[in-house]
Amino acid sequence: MAHTLLFACDLSAENRAAFARALRMANESGARLDVIHVLDPHLPHQALRDLEPLVIEEMQRILTDLREDYALDEPATLLQTVAGAPYAEIIREAHEREVDMIVLGAHRKRGQLDLVGGTTLARVLRGAPCPVLSVSHLATQAWQDILVPVNFSLTCRHTLRETLKRFPEANVTLLHAWNIPGERELGSDSHYAQWRDNEVARLRQQLEREIDQMMGEFDAVPEVHLELEQGDPLEVLMNRLRRQPPDLLALGSRGPLGRQGHLTEQLLAEPHCDVMVCRAW
Repeated sequence: MAHTLLFACDLSAENRAAFARALRMANESGARLDVIHVLDPHLPHQALRDLEPLVIEEMQRILTDLREDYALDEPATLLQTVAGAPYAEIIREAHEREVDMIVLGAHRKRGQLDLVGGTTLARVLRGAPCPVLSVSHLATQAWQDILVPVNFSLTCRHTLRETLKRFPEANVTLLHAWNIPGERELGSDSHYAQWRDNEVARLRQQLEREIDQMMGEFDAVPEVHLELEQGDPLEVLMNRLRRQPPDLLALGSRGPLGRQGHLTEQLLAEPHCDVMVCRAW
């Protein structure tokens, strides 16, 4: 079955970067691009009927402009409107169309963490049946450097497989945050320091074996680097994003971080890069 990308278009200027990324991805993968706009179901029926062709016309105009701006061919495309609650309709359409990925624009109210949780983007990330891309950067920026936080939970393994499968030519960095018991109390003790260093080396070897085993499942895999950093997983990730943002961050909808809901909201409010969120399994 041919792959399908689903792009939710809200017709805003901020949405153009995500539209361009969806168009570029469809061109590169040969997928069909389904573009939907969700109308307010509380509008009068006649208003909905009058509005639908105008919205389709505007989506086609934006599509044509983006193709010209980015010098892209037009993939197989379907432009449609639906009526309902935006997050529910996007999830429903993704289920019914069996789409390969959902592409959405980034949250507009950047820096306002308290406003993120109830947004369409946050709700779709929690309930989508497929990977969801939140796009905040221009489509001219290639995804060469991809960061994947890992702890090799089921969610993490699924996310890593999705990343390796979708981006076989990228440079993938696996980030694992570690904490060794007794660091605060015994960190200055030389015997403890030696034991800690041995434990970290053992952890690295274990993670490298896990990675090698997973790599064996693919014919072509990207270049993979493993980074171990000490600290709380959320703090380690956010510091890494601020210090050296990747082109794309890939993580699961549940884990590998304990405060996943807070993490997702913080990433949406403070988008250092484009984000791909994968279902838990």
